[in-house]
Amino acid sequence: MREIVYLSENKLRQFVPEPRRVPRTGALRVTTPLGGVDMDAPPTDEEQSRLRHLRDVHKHVELVADWYAVPDLRPGQWVQFEAPLRCVMLSGAHQDLVLFVDPADAGAADRGCRLLMHGSARHLRGWTPMPVDGPVLEAENSASSLGTAFVTRAGRVVEALTAHRDPLAEEQSRSGTAANLHGRGVRELLDALDRANDSFDTSAMMTGYARVTGVLSSTPARSRCVVASPLVVEYAASVVPS
Repeated sequence: MREIVYLSENKLRQFVPEPRRVPRTGALRVTTPLGGVDMDAPPTDEEQSRLRHLRDVHKHVELVADWYAVPDLRPGQWVQFEAPLRCVMLSGAHQDLVLFVDPADAGAADRGCRLLMHGSARHLRGWTPMPVDGPVLEAENSASSLGTAFVTRAGRVVEALTAHRDPLAEEQSRSGTAANLHGRGVRELLDALDRANDSFDTSAMMTGYARVTGVLSSTPARSRCVVASPLVVEYAASVVPS
């Protein structure tokens, strides 16, 4: 039995079945003097239909997805992941943005690659994210006598992730979401999320599929980071709670 934490209905709707060239299984065929007429079978239960669609999408993405830690990933690619993740929500104006982030020291287990995923809180299924203060999104310009407020680098990253928390591939290409993810801003966001978790570990081993938003290269002091928007996040089979 799978236990799903997050499922993006928007992404599911992007997948359209191939046109059928033959009558559907279960269709009724009525013979008349003018020839055969195909009639659709009664519609199935809506929930069963959604589950069947999810299984079909899962099979398709499974075939095209790369592992999230492989090199040379590009925005728009599908990736598979399995990692310890925390589910957090920023306090304030961005409470519809939900973030999945691995602990700071977890990247060493997978060739120094961290994972930061962003989505919409409305796609969570029975999961309450941990609220955190997060990074400083606005700051006062000390060089100005007027004390003008400006958006920080991390603030611009949060704005970009909020605006594209469940992006369609076409919208992502037109808007250049990855270009809006300032590297130092992503680092500041990760640092703030790490600081918010210094009391106790709330991460759980989770697995699923996501579409890459951007990739932050590694430095001598920092791990590489893949930023992505999830299709589905679920507990890894070996750690499903009883």
